[in-house]
Amino acid sequence: MSGPTVAVIGSGAAAFAAAIRASERGARVVMIERGTLGGTCVNVGCVPSKILLRAAEVAHLQAAHPFAGLGRYAPALDRRALAGQMAARVEALREAKYEAVLASLPGVTFLQGEARFEDAHILRVARADGGVDRLRPDAVLVATGARPALPPVAGLAETPYWTSTEALASEETPPRLAVLGSSAVALELAQAFARLGSRVTVLARGRLLSREAEDVGAALAEAFRAEGIEVRTGARIEAVAWDDGRFRIVAGDGVVEAERLLVATGRRPNTDGLGLEEAGVAVEANGAIRVDERLRTTRPHVFAAGDCTPLPQLVYVAAAAGSRAGENMTGGDAVLDLSVLPWVIFTEPQVAAVGLDQAAAERRGIAVEVRTLPLAEVPRALANFETHGFVRIVAEAGSLRILGVQAVAPHAGELIEAAALAIRAGMTVDALAGELFPYLTWTEALKLCAQTFRRDVAKLSCCAA
Repeated sequence: MSGPTVAVIGSGAAAFAAAIRASERGARVVMIERGTLGGTCVNVGCVPSKILLRAAEVAHLQAAHPFAGLGRYAPALDRRALAGQMAARVEALREAKYEAVLASLPGVTFLQGEARFEDAHILRVARADGGVDRLRPDAVLVATGARPALPPVAGLAETPYWTSTEALASEETPPRLAVLGSSAVALELAQAFARLGSRVTVLARGRLLSREAEDVGAALAEAFRAEGIEVRTGARIEAVAWDDGRFRIVAGDGVVEAERLLVATGRRPNTDGLGLEEAGVAVEANGAIRVDERLRTTRPHVFAAGDCTPLPQLVYVAAAAGSRAGENMTGGDAVLDLSVLPWVIFTEPQVAAVGLDQAAAERRGIAVEVRTLPLAEVPRALANFETHGFVRIVAEAGSLRILGVQAVAPHAGELIEAAALAIRAGMTVDALAGELFPYLTWTEALKLCAQTFRRDVAKLSCCAA
């Protein structure tokens, strides 16, 4: 007996996870992609950005490492060679993790073309070769991702501004770069270009990381300024012009000039042109497809996952959502649980968090105790001469059950998953403080922070239990 038929629109993390899971459960899957196989992350997002960030980190260490007796020198940068290496690694990963995986799935057929709902059940696919297919699958997943959004600033649309896509593909390091926005993408690329030699100005509408506690954004802003990055918070951008090879950005407090302008103020779901209205699929005002915890839309046989929904725009959330959608499209009952969701911004220092911060807990009426451990109390930070930042634990008053962790620290993204597991397990700060952590690791900062609920760690020997 043949299984159900499933159509997947898109080919990124959510789409692939869904296709794999549905095919494992016996479905016949058709994957439809109008652009490049693999979606945002591998092609123009996570992968190329991390390559650029790592290269920029190495360049920065050459010029500004903290160790006596070692020379410091400006790196010799061949931007074209770096861009070529990045493109080659992206292509290799796309071939290994998408093209080869697709070829290994006998139950999945790939169509290069553009899909659109003609009604609630019929998909019209305009193939790249000029042909047209009409499909009537038992279930459909929309996983079309998102694209950079453009803020409504006078004159901006008429200029040759960069989005993250152009910035990552560029073979130049502009003398001056203005960055409009304070998203994770904006902050990561601002620091990367500064470390590669650009004079960078960040123009943020509010304070940095405005959804987090004020000292989180302040710590990152201080680190940026120490590297020569100009950070302007509360910037009201009134107009942008391009003339004679330069941008003129008119802000409320003056004019910023730069050879390049990176706009990174957020992303907009790719849902226009899909015929969602004809299908009876409801969307939010920004085009995001409404879904429940089982990834169902307002049509029971139509599912959605990834950045085209209101879910957090994180690739691992997209993959998790896609996998659960693939199960549910084939008769399953999987739920996407985001109650413990770690995240990280790959600046230096990194910013990472999971669970509730103090303000979020108090909004829920939860009384809390909070401890903040400066990195100057962390042995690995001292050994590395990297003491700018902190780790914070938010615990329920009385029980001292861990509710949240926030960190501004090198490699904060590596320690935050341990914090997530502690929260998931319902651990108290005493239980965490009693765990054995290898000495001189960054993760040891969690143990030390937990110990501060009962003692003054400044008065402990280096590896006291």
